[in-house]
Amino acid sequence: MALAPETYLAAITRETGALASAAAANLEARVPSCPDWTVADLAYHVGDVYCSWRKLVEERRQTGHTGEMAHRPPDDELLGWVREESGKLVAALAVDPSIPVWTWAPQKDVAFVQRRMAHETIVHRADADLARGVIGPLDAALAADGVDEFLTWFLPGDPDELADPGETIHLHATDSGDEWLVRVAGGEATVTREHAKADAAARAPVADLLWLLWRRIPASGVDVVGDAAVLDRFLHRPALT
Repeated sequence: MALAPETYLAAITRETGALASAAAANLEARVPSCPDWTVADLAYHVGDVYCSWRKLVEERRQTGHTGEMAHRPPDDELLGWVREESGKLVAALAVDPSIPVWTWAPQKDVAFVQRRMAHETIVHRADADLARGVIGPLDAALAADGVDEFLTWFLPGDPDELADPGETIHLHATDSGDEWLVRVAGGEATVTREHAKADAAARAPVADLLWLLWRRIPASGVDVVGDAAVLDRFLHRPALT
């Protein structure tokens, strides 16, 4: 179940601030989780994403993004621009979540964008943290919601690309108690919230499960039970950026 809209909007603001703080005086560093990017490239990407989705929501667009890229400010203005775009995005998203807008998912409303932009910011804040060495903490409720969002929208559409037929993957959050079971069988992938024995299981604090799914930490960073090859296949099927 998704969180309240105000929770997502507050997360966008807070996590943008954390990203900017992590990026300050570190713009030329490489981002380990996005090796083609510097921290400056990461910051620009986030601001560009904010700008694109804000315009889409403001215009109530039903046919997708225009493809127009935001102007990239010089590095000494970059983080101020990202904060400004974050504020504009939050203002645009502070509307009725049921308003229909285009998204790339079957759910086509502002509620989807609110949630997606919160987690976009959270994951890229982690990227900025990784450029300094260590990912900072994340609220457990937001982390659990991030796992839900990932398992809802970021698994491959073709179950055969997710794992071999008949395989199961269990995710167990050791701090919050949240659990997920992914079953792939009969040509379908299903996700349920339950405790069950699986072919492979990952046990860790819920934020680490989120970072694991987004491949921001390796499987060696969590407790793996069962067939590690099944978990590895599961983690490396989705096409992520």
